[in-house]
Amino acid sequence: MAKKSKKQQAGGTPATVALTAAGVDHTVHSYEHDPAHPSYGEEAAEAMGVSPDRVFKTLVAEVDGALTVAVVPVSGTLDLKALAAAVGGKRAAMADPALAERTTGYVRGGISPLGQRKKLPTVLDESAGAHPTICVSAGRRGLEVELAPADLATLTKAVLAPIGRG
Repeated sequence: MAKKSKKQQAGGTPATVALTAAGVDHTVHSYEHDPAHPSYGEEAAEAMGVSPDRVFKTLVAEVDGALTVAVVPVSGTLDLKALAAAVGGKRAAMADPALAERTTGYVRGGISPLGQRKKLPTVLDESAGAHPTICVSAGRRGLEVELAPADLATLTKAVLAPIGRG
């Protein structure tokens, strides 16, 4: 119990705790979240002064009834057919937000591909490989983590595939 409260006091989230435990180089970026902003991802890119092509959003979809995580640039959208194909499925649809929150342990707009409550199959858009580092949610609104795409893929056991649409 003492460990948990120390992590909480240090501002740790399950995502940052997982990165630290794995010994992965990363940088945490914090910014003041504006609840009125229409896009969590675009807000993060603007607040950090980073190209939206390097900031990735974490989306939870259902592929043939199984929850699957998709990580795509905030500058585009998720191609559900491509996501289904990437995991050998036939049909994909966005998951119910409440189910996504319960399953991952994170709130919408703060879902991280790292440190989720339940390990889900993950697909990372192949465009991530074009950057030395990318940013993903660190587990809450207003908190992003920057890391190498290869490290993200390794930690989440992600499949790399063209699942984003410009």
